[in-house]
Amino acid sequence: MLAVLHASTLAQDTLPVAVQQALAKAQLPADALAAVALPLRHWGRPWRHQAQRLMQPGSTMKLVTSVVALDHLGPNHRGHTELRSSAAMSEGSLQGDLVLKGGGDLELGVPQLWALLVDLQQAGVRHIAGDLIVDRSRYRPARIDIGVPPFDDSPEFPDYVIPDALMLADALLPMELRATASGVLASTVPRIPGITFDSRMGLVDARCQDWDEHWTTAAVARDGDSTRITLNGAFPRGCTERVGLQLIDRTELTERLFKALWQGLGGTWAGRAREEAGPAQSKLLARHQSRPWGELLRHQNKTSDNTWSRLLYLELGVPDMAVQASSSTLELAHAVVRRWFTDKGIDATGMVTDNGSGLSRSERISPWQMAHMLKVAYFGRHAAELQMSLPTMGVDGTLRKRLNNSPATGWARLKTGTLKNVVALAGYVNDGQGRPWAVAMMINHENASRGRAVLDALVDHIARVGPHAAVVGIEGEVP
Repeated sequence: MLAVLHASTLAQDTLPVAVQQALAKAQLPADALAAVALPLRHWGRPWRHQAQRLMQPGSTMKLVTSVVALDHLGPNHRGHTELRSSAAMSEGSLQGDLVLKGGGDLELGVPQLWALLVDLQQAGVRHIAGDLIVDRSRYRPARIDIGVPPFDDSPEFPDYVIPDALMLADALLPMELRATASGVLASTVPRIPGITFDSRMGLVDARCQDWDEHWTTAAVARDGDSTRITLNGAFPRGCTERVGLQLIDRTELTERLFKALWQGLGGTWAGRAREEAGPAQSKLLARHQSRPWGELLRHQNKTSDNTWSRLLYLELGVPDMAVQASSSTLELAHAVVRRWFTDKGIDATGMVTDNGSGLSRSERISPWQMAHMLKVAYFGRHAAELQMSLPTMGVDGTLRKRLNNSPATGWARLKTGTLKNVVALAGYVNDGQGRPWAVAMMINHENASRGRAVLDALVDHIARVGPHAAVVGIEGEVP
């Protein structure tokens, strides 16, 4: 177990010259930075700068979710989606409701729903006489997104989707935006009857991949069975982009996608979708299973997917729901995380968990706590799955354009973190002698966006000479 050290026992190490220079260039004070490097597989003392200061971690908090989930749920943990019914079948007609039951499946896209419906037909169903019951009851409450104020002024974008147990198409309306000579055409993909667009988007000269920088707002109006979406802003000239936006309620999205695909397969259905828990006893008619989380972590951490991380965090609380019926799934997940830190001998005093993704203004963790968690994970049984999931410096994910010409390039595996007042890195860096270090570094400041070069300078310094060398190019002494 790790020894618990307190701030009064931790001396402050000198910041490397390159880091001091980067701070000065970014006009950031040294006390905006908190950082630590812990030796792994070699003898040496930690390097620290305000190491036990509680900081906003940004998306480096996804590491907490990943590490605890690998230990608590295992890398083979999978989500699933089921079609079930307790109704009788008669000559191809399901004489009652069909249940679409969510099981934390993050790979239920339009193609996967289509395949589920093909399997439903293989089970003999051609007509559905009842309603579609959308069962999101795996988590408590089933819809934690309802009533939550938007995190910022772009709630329609994928980063801000708050997950539930049935994440059809990631709760995003699948769309195509196409620039024409006279403006921008919008359509759903596939075509979804009942949804129309009024595009008021102008055209700009810009890169296609930067289309979202010119988006402003969307207004949604529903009239009976029809929904009209008005798009505002601008779009790059000559471009076509497939996008997903959170523009309509997810139950409406489920109903419309289900109906369009089912009818496209020749099935009939005149009911509606409604959210509620399905019957306790029902027959399984079709099932989709996602890939194991040991594989999904690669997407989650390399792309920093907030929705995926938030759902995985909720999964931590599911096993305890039956025995603690008065607690929310989120509360139970918090308890699992605290228990993990206690069991590993890491003092979690002051640590605040919110949703497990870092997209939060309340989450707090110190670099000392983060780095010790990474040290435990490094020697743990699921070290390979965790490290495989991390962006590689200068190569892929959120680090593909950083430090492209450094000893850290292709070797350092680090999770990034970014909010308006936060930049952070945490993970593993090898020094110039090939010795591994667990590192966590965070800048909290109103001008934190200037601080990426500061963190890169510290990573580069460690990769060249280790954290204890005073200047780049001089080998540091390891006591």
